[in-house]
This record gives sequence, structure tokens and C-alpha cells, in this order.
Amino acid sequence: MNTGSLTSRRDFLQRASGGFGAVALAGLWDELQAATDPLAAGKGHHPARADRVIFIFSTGGVSQVDTFDHKPQLTRDHGKSITATRWLNKSGSYERFLVKSRWGFKPYGRSGTMVSDLFPHIGTVIDDICVLNAMHCDSDGHDKATLAAHTGSAQFARPSAGAWVSYGLGTENRNLPSFMVLAPAAPYAGAQTWGSDFLPACHQGTHVVPGPEPLPNLKPGVKSPALQELELSLLGKLNRAHLDDRRSADLALDARIRSFETAFGMQREAPEAFDLSGESDATLALYGLQRGATTGFGWQCLVARRLAERGVRFLELIDVGSSSNWDSHGNMADHERLARAIDQPIAGLITDLKQRGLLERTLVVWTTEFGRTPFHQKADHPGREHHNLVFSSWMAGGGVKGGYVHGKSDEHGILPAEGAVHTHDLHATMLHLLGIDHEKLTYRHAGRDFRLTDIAGEVVRPILA
Repeated sequence: MNTGSLTSRRDFLQRASGGFGAVALAGLWDELQAATDPLAAGKGHHPARADRVIFIFSTGGVSQVDTFDHKPQLTRDHGKSITATRWLNKSGSYERFLVKSRWGFKPYGRSGTMVSDLFPHIGTVIDDICVLNAMHCDSDGHDKATLAAHTGSAQFARPSAGAWVSYGLGTENRNLPSFMVLAPAAPYAGAQTWGSDFLPACHQGTHVVPGPEPLPNLKPGVKSPALQELELSLLGKLNRAHLDDRRSADLALDARIRSFETAFGMQREAPEAFDLSGESDATLALYGLQRGATTGFGWQCLVARRLAERGVRFLELIDVGSSSNWDSHGNMADHERLARAIDQPIAGLITDLKQRGLLERTLVVWTTEFGRTPFHQKADHPGREHHNLVFSSWMAGGGVKGGYVHGKSDEHGILPAEGAVHTHDLHATMLHLLGIDHEKLTYRHAGRDFRLTDIAGEVVRPILA
């Protein structure tokens, strides 16, 4: 899994000639293959429960006590004062007033899991979902918390989770990128959220913007496919001849050649993957999509299912960018508009994956950068502030228990009471379900072995099916 130290075929041959046995030689050959073909499909450290991830990120900080963390005591204590330990990015002692949710909750499914009236459609598939109600992270600043949710680091740019998965497992389809991001706009922290940083550039996310031309410049520059294939064949021969003459940088050139081959494959396969005209009316209705639509979260979810079917390893869906999002400081009524946009599409995605037999091997993850305060400076204030001490996320399919709630916050939804899950733990669990030991997926950079979970992270084993 760590290929950062192998620099050339010459290095491989020198090491291979040093008297290694057959087992060691086989291991070195695997290492060379990974280095010369960084997107080659690979195996994890243990049997995987999931083959791919669909990572859904709601930008801005979704309120836990208004969505998946039912707090009847908060309703009873509405207007009462408490002493908060954190307020507006600062620690201390602050006298604040408890503020109840403006939405009701009801039990759904055989499990009876409580879900807010904001998400009636997601409620119908709650028996396939594992809710994490004691999430917490290291920062209540948008940029840092968003970066941490994606890369594991709140302080520095690091490779995103999707890039790590691509690096560790490669791709099942060489005609499509291994990591794709479907987003109308970038969240806080921008394109760093899907960047590869010090990992090879082939592992960074390909940004797809919903619209009539989601991936621009896919049409070939020549009219005849046969002529283009001849041109690329000749270019490939010239590149490989040049590769044979080079010594120290041959792996980088080989990777670049392979990226050209992937681009050529995308010209054939990507247009078909984004073409929804063959989907039935019933499927479009499942996602709340009008025929011919090329935007909206329903479009993102349906395209994600089609790309997952075609072997894309890691897909991220971002609902909104760094403005007009879930950051409801002024008025929590904003949550209603935003929830309406994603509720039916997400439920449709889970239903569709299940009907097609894909959910069992597809891990669907929904999260946000942090939660929101169950209290405010004014008892009648309609908004909520940032709150990183506890929030809600959920996972579905791919080896997790459905209809299960892990972790509890206190009676007001302010702090974890049991089963706390840090961002590092969420990432460790994602990798584990993909067959990867998060402590062994490393990359040597600047004299240090880096990993997605840094020096922390525990697999959340109680949620494993």
C-alpha cells in the first residue's frame, strides 16, 4: 500500500537481484505494478464488506437536534438558562437559553428510529441506515471542519478520503476516474476537499458540475474515432520509446501515459454514464426528477448510482457550496428548504441501490462539518450557531447495521453521553469496510509516513453488521 519510496524499474531490478526469495520477489513485483500503474485495481488488507463509497456532504453545519437527534427534554426545557462551555469559536462559561426544535419527530420503520419531519422520505428507508448521534470534531470553523471531514486534518491540506481510497484500491473501470465529485459549487476549503495533495495527481477527484455539459471538452478533436485511435496509438508508441530512454523519471511518465489512456476511455464511456434518457419514468420519479433535467440533487444522486454501477470507486455528492447553505445563524427555517432538496433524492438513491442489489456492497455516508447549538444568547432567537462538540451523521449499506442508532448525546444535545465518534473514527470505519486497515494505508512524504487518520482513529465496531 505504500509505494511512495519506489522510484524506478532500475531500483526494482537492483533490489530483486540481491538474493530475495520468491515471496519477497512477488511482493516487490506487486509494488512495482502499483507504482507503474497507480490506478490498477488492488486488494485491501482484509475481506471487504463494500466495494465503493458514495459520500454525501451537506455544507454549512446541519443541526443535530432538528434532524436525527430527538431531544424531548430540550422541548420541555425550552427557554431555560444553562451554562455553555463554548460559544462563537471560544471556550469559556456563557449563560445561554435552551431553544427547542421547531419540527416534530416521529418513529419510522421496524426499528422505530426517530426522524425529524424535515426528512419524511429518509424516514421511509431508516431501516437501512445507521445513525451516529455522538459525532464530534476538532473545529467549529467552516474551513477547518470541512477540511477535517474530508482529509482528516483541520490544520493543513492533506489528501482527501477519496484520494486515499483511490490510492489504496485503484479503480475497477479504467475508462472512468476512480474518484469523482458531483457538486454545483465547492464547499468551504474549496477544491482541497477533493485534492490529492502529496499523493500522485491521478488520485484527485474529478469535479463534475451538474448541467448540460457536466464534463466539458469530452468530445474528440478529430471527427473519426478510427483516426483518433491511430493518433493515440502512435503517440503511445512515441511516449513508450521515450520511456525506455529515460531512467529516473520513468514512473511519472508512465503514469501520465496511463492518464491519457483513461481520458480516451472517458470519451467513450462518460457520455453514456451521464445520459439519463434510458432511465424509466418510475426511476426518475423515485429521485424526484423531471425527464430531461440536468441539475438538482436528484440528478446528482441518480448519476452517482450510474457511476457506481460502472465501477467508480469513490463518489462524493455536495448539495450546496459555501453560500446559501445549512449555516442557519439567522433563521433555522433555512433548514426546511435545504432538507426538501435532498430528502427524496437520498431516499431514492438508497431504494434504487437496494432494488438493484448494489446497496450491500455500496457504503453510503452522509455527514456535515459540525452541528448547531441547542441554545442561544436570546431565548427567542430563530437561528443557531456553530457546534462541533456533538452532531449527527449516518451510514447505510456496505456492511453497517441498518435501523440502528449508535451513540447518544446528553438530554439537550450539547455533549456526547456515550458512543462518541470522532471524524478520525468515521474515516477508519469507512476504510475498514472497504477492506483497508487505516493504520497500514500510508504514504511516505517529507520523511514521514502519512495516513488519512493521522495518529488516531478507531473502527466503530458496534455498527458493523
